Amino acid sequence: MASLPDEGLVKIIWEDEDEQITSMIVDETQFEAAAAQHAGARAANVVSMYAGEDLPLFTAVLPDSDGVLRARWQTEPAASDRDWAFLKTLRRGQVVTGTVTTIAGFGVTFVDIGGFTAVINIPELSWRPVDHPADVVSVGQEVTAEVLDIDMIRERVPLSLRTVQEDPWPQVAQRIGQVVSGQVTKIVPFGFFVRIEDRKDGFQGLVYTSELDESSGDVVKVGDVLTVKIIDVDLTRRRIALSHVSAPTTAAEGRPCD
Repeated sequence: MASLPDEGLVKIIWEDEDEQITSMIVDETQFEAAAAQHAGARAANVVSMYAGEDLPLFTAVLPDSDGVLRARWQTEPAASDRDWAFLKTLRRGQVVTGTVTTIAGFGVTFVDIGGFTAVINIPELSWRPVDHPADVVSVGQEVTAEVLDIDMIRERVPLSLRTVQEDPWPQVAQRIGQVVSGQVTKIVPFGFFVRIEDRKDGFQGLVYTSELDESSGDVVKVGDVLTVKIIDVDLTRRRIALSHVSAPTTAAEGRPCD
């Protein structure tokens, strides 16, 4: 109450012993009575009623332990207020630069973009297959990414690293009809996957059981090198269809890669 001015209108907000928040507008003729009335208040604040003067920020919080949602006043912006102000400057499709701060065990990459922590999920790290974010980025690395969304409620900003990179899939589509040799990476009930590029993150295609040479169906295992033909590339679903039965065999077929 020591902040009461010599004269003029003010609003007094106070919390009484029962934790109820109330406000009243008074002028200099009521200051003395107001000070006595609020002597037992647990907390109080005085707000000027004149335009042009700085007003404290109003913050809504989660319910207290008794289930009551209370309003509180503060005179300095909190961390959440600064985050909110920063989020209001972002837009979808915006390209931002940040520094990788953490690579979580569950596969999410956290990036500091001007004091706010944004996230990159594994599918948005690269157009190519990624087993773990550490295969693409490292802590302390500066990255450029696109803002996919701004969630003002959860204060969450997902980013994409791959959208600022050239999409290699159209080039893969141009390889339809090619015959290649690749390593079997995974066997599934309806066929098996073959890596069609000689690199760890190379694209993989699926050989359906119907496209498998029956004479080799029972002996194919992970690590084998097979000759396959690229018969289709689905750019929408990002899938590659391969055929083993229509590809000529080679002397190297069946030998595992190093």
